[in-house]
Amino acid sequence: MSAEFNQYVPIGMLIVIAMAFSAGLLGLSVLMGQKGRRPAIKDTPYECGMLPITAAHTRFSVKFYLVAMLFILFDIEVVFLYPWAVVFRSLSKDPQTGAVVYTAFASMLAFVGILFVGFLYALKKGAFDWGTRAKQ
Repeated sequence: MSAEFNQYVPIGMLIVIAMAFSAGLLGLSVLMGQKGRRPAIKDTPYECGMLPITAAHTRFSVKFYLVAMLFILFDIEVVFLYPWAVVFRSLSKDPQTGAVVYTAFASMLAFVGILFVGFLYALKKGAFDWGTRAKQ
């Protein structure tokens, strides 16, 4: 037990030294740093030399996040579909991998089917309605 523990002593010392060094530097910067000597203009957002027109932190619509999530969903589909197609092509050329080809095809068909159901759900909920139509 003691010999196994001695192997971890250098790692423990490194962690303790790193924590003490970082805490010491933070404490030193608090003690020696300048306090309250900054003009207010230094804390305003910088926009290429122009005065800011609006607030720096504006709120985004929920629609923005919905579109971002849909983009990620369908982007991931392409990320999985392309390597699968490359492997499937090489598998389909080999005559000894008959059952594997059908299993790979069925699994990808299930994956695309689930994504298609999600697409239909988003379409039904109006997630793709960009608000450009005139309201009737």
